[in-house]
Amino acid sequence: MAAPLEGVRVLDCGRWMMAPACARILADLGADVIKVEDRVGGDPLRGLSQVIKAQKSPAAADTSSAEAARAHANTAFYISNRNKRSIGLDLTEARGRDTVYKLVEKADVLVHSWRASAAERLGMGYETLTRYNPRLIYVAASGWGPEGPESEEPAMDGAALARAGMMYLWGSPDMPPVQSFAGLADMTGATVMTIAVLAALLAREQGAMGQKVDVSLLGSMIALEAPSLQLQLVRGWEGSRVNRAKAWNPLNNHYKCADDKWISLCMLQADRYWPALCRVMGISELEQDYRFESMLGRAQNAEELVAILDRIFSGKPRAEWARLLKEEDLIFAPVQTIAEVVDDPQVLANDYIVDFDHSEWGKARTVGFPYRFSATPPPPLAMQAPEFAQHTEEVLLEIGYTWHDIARLKDEEVI
Repeated sequence: MAAPLEGVRVLDCGRWMMAPACARILADLGADVIKVEDRVGGDPLRGLSQVIKAQKSPAAADTSSAEAARAHANTAFYISNRNKRSIGLDLTEARGRDTVYKLVEKADVLVHSWRASAAERLGMGYETLTRYNPRLIYVAASGWGPEGPESEEPAMDGAALARAGMMYLWGSPDMPPVQSFAGLADMTGATVMTIAVLAALLAREQGAMGQKVDVSLLGSMIALEAPSLQLQLVRGWEGSRVNRAKAWNPLNNHYKCADDKWISLCMLQADRYWPALCRVMGISELEQDYRFESMLGRAQNAEELVAILDRIFSGKPRAEWARLLKEEDLIFAPVQTIAEVVDDPQVLANDYIVDFDHSEWGKARTVGFPYRFSATPPPPLAMQAPEFAQHTEEVLLEIGYTWHDIARLKDEEVI
């Protein structure tokens, strides 16, 4: 059976994470993705390996071992670039640009993260490339969007999180801005880019020509935060941060258990679940208590009820509370660490984490697919992230270059 994007060719001219991660998602879905990297050094995300190697690791003593390779693994580059082929080109040279133009002629999609002015200087602007292929889907990733006074300003993942307000969405109201984990804005942007690519491909199949698509880190984060932003826009309420000790809905709050692990109750329809929770917690006498019998009453007396639930949850370990809550079909989840997530039985049962063989890491695990297709499943995760320029000769031969041509390009330092 064909994979969903089998037969689609993508040129990945992105750097760092947002655009390359989009191309990786397309590769996971079966597209043939060719990563076009700078001839010297390649994608700067590769340089993260030097930072990682500078860190001390118990496994580093045996530099030949798979354990040492995993300890020094550039996992950010891997997860943004698996299942791709890599070529190295000097796009400041005419012969290098000519090579990309030949690739564009046979491509369906090109994604990049150059600033608009840089793309034009390199001869990689939309108008230029569509002369070689009018059906090309040209996707430009930016930090702040294609319009406005800062459209050409640089940006990174953390800058987008800060500007979009995300650092004020986590934590308690009295806390300073909270630094998020790395990659949230980049991966959100990559997902939005992927949706845009698929929509543009569908439009082309329905009769439209190729087109230019712009996606930014800032716009992607705005889309992710839509519920919080709409609350501000309509009600003027910047109320996303919650003091858990005074949570307006104690049935939508998190509590520490006897083993110091946390559990999160997630019941927005609190009146529906209140009687069952009272049974589980052994507080049936509070079910009809005027302070707590309605959602409004619980909101007005939230601090008192949260304190009661804190005390009771602290009396049993999380696993026991999970068993009791399941018996009443209540909505909850363990508050897990990342280390717990990767071994979560539900995660493993759905292949959200899968095993694979890596040439250096040995037997390893990786993030799987978040989707399933009954008729056109994606291909297995058989290809690791490419070495720099690993497939240059292979790709050039496919588009008509001879070995003589390739030798000349090497001599001229184009590849």
